Amino acid sequence: MKSGRMIKLISVLMICAIMLSAHPIQEAKAFTNQVIQKGAVGDDVIELQSRLQYLGFYTGKIDGVFGWGTYWALRNFQNDFGLPVDGLAGGKTKEKLTKASNYDKTFVQEQLNKGNSFSHYGGTDLSKQSGQASSNNQTVQSQNKGMNSPAGFSQNDIQLMANAVYGEARGEPYEGQVAVAAVILNRVNSSSFPNTVSGVIFEPRAFTAVADGQIWLTPNERAKEAVLDAINGWDPSTSALYYFNPDTATSAWIWTRPQIKKIGKHIFCK
Repeated sequence: MKSGRMIKLISVLMICAIMLSAHPIQEAKAFTNQVIQKGAVGDDVIELQSRLQYLGFYTGKIDGVFGWGTYWALRNFQNDFGLPVDGLAGGKTKEKLTKASNYDKTFVQEQLNKGNSFSHYGGTDLSKQSGQASSNNQTVQSQNKGMNSPAGFSQNDIQLMANAVYGEARGEPYEGQVAVAAVILNRVNSSSFPNTVSGVIFEPRAFTAVADGQIWLTPNERAKEAVLDAINGWDPSTSALYYFNPDTATSAWIWTRPQIKKIGKHIFCK
């Protein structure tokens, strides 16, 4: 009797082993170990875009190309989830994103392989988020890969603004640097000033950095980030058109402008 039960037990264990080997348990591993950053391409970027879209941060095309849209979606996610806002998908960011979202890899890869237009928003049936491939799919994809500047601004605009921010405010807190960039944009959008970045920056007597030549110093990455934050809508100056340093200002006129706030050493005005 004992030997019979033992044979049955062994048989059951063997059957279980065979079933497990035929259907191995899949580990839920997300991403690889790389830090994903702007300019990256591939499966990690596809997953990053899909997860950001699942949460509603990314509204662009899931194409595996880490461009500006992905960059700003990632920064917004980091900001909302209490992470350091750097636009880099490192370990902590990927861990938080994985816990907060779902990623249907099979669905996404199938749509990409078929060339379908699709999305990956959470709370919506995936079967309703897929359409047929469009005839100009390849053209659109090529255009997306070639985009490397926020809409409406050239690389020259961004570089020139970074030079201005660095020359005018490199010793200021980051918020103050973004505010200086925002003032430039506010002037571009104002009928009282030239309507181009270069026109605003090189308007006579507009910026000290132009007058003393510091506009041509090589800006650091922080200045460039400040410009991009301003272009994408952050305006710490609260729509200011002017700013000045009260310790060094020589113009009596600037003191007549309605003051909005002070950030660092600069007072921002209407």
